[in-house]
Amino acid sequence: MKVQISTLICCFWRTYFIGANFNTRGLQNIGLVYAMDPGLRSLYRDSKKLYKARKRYLELYNSHPYWTPLLVGYFLFLETKIAQGLVSPQSLKKVKTTATNTLSAIGDSFFGGSLLIFWSLVCIILLLTGLWKLAFLWLIIVMAAIQCFKMATFWLGWTRGLTFLQKLKHMNLVNWGQRIKICNALLLVWILIEVNPFSMSSPIFLLALTVLGIMSWCIAQRLICREILISGILLAMIVCFFIIH
Repeated sequence: MKVQISTLICCFWRTYFIGANFNTRGLQNIGLVYAMDPGLRSLYRDSKKLYKARKRYLELYNSHPYWTPLLVGYFLFLETKIAQGLVSPQSLKKVKTTATNTLSAIGDSFFGGSLLIFWSLVCIILLLTGLWKLAFLWLIIVMAAIQCFKMATFWLGWTRGLTFLQKLKHMNLVNWGQRIKICNALLLVWILIEVNPFSMSSPIFLLALTVLGIMSWCIAQRLICREILISGILLAMIVCFFIIH
C-alpha cells in the first residue's frame, strides 16, 4: 500500500484540472476525485474499498486553486492512515471540511485579494514606465514562484500532514495579506501619478488623492461597502470628464 513517486506526480499534475468539471451540485468535487484517483488506486486494490474511497471525495468541495495541491497531498496522507487502519474513514469528513473551508478563506484573502493584485499593480507600473522587458521578467518570476509554491505545499501536505497545517496557521497569512493590501494602496497612488492628466500640484489631483485615502480608510473600518466605493469612483470620473472638457 505504498504510493510511488510517479503516482504522486500524477496526482499533483491533475490538481491543475480541479475546476475542469465544475458543477452546481458538488462544485469542484469531480476535479478532486480526478486528482485523488491515482493515489487511491495505489492504496486500495480491492474494488469495494476503492469505491468507498472515491465516494468520500464526491461530497461538496470548493477551495482556492492555489491550495488544492496542499489539500490533495494532505488527503493522500490521511488515506494512507485510513488504509493502514490508523484513522477511521468517518473522521475524514470533519477534517476535510475544516481544512477546505479554512484554506479557501485564506486563499481568497491572501492570494486573490492581496498577492495577485500586488503582482498585477507592479506589472502595470512597469508597463507605464516603459520597462517592458522587466515587466515580462516579473511575470515569469511570479508564475514560476506560484508553481514552486504548489509543488512545495503538495509535498509538505503529503509528508507532514496535519503538522504542516498547524505550522501554516502560525504564519498569519491573513495579517500578511493586510500588509500587502497597504502596499497595493501605495501602488495605486503611484499609478494615479503616472496616468493623471493634471499637474502634481493641481487641486483636483490633490483632491483625488484625499478622496482615495478617505475611501480606503472607510473600507478598512467597514464603514462603507464596495458598491458605494465603485459608485463614488464612477461619479468622480464623470465630474473630472466634464471639468476637463
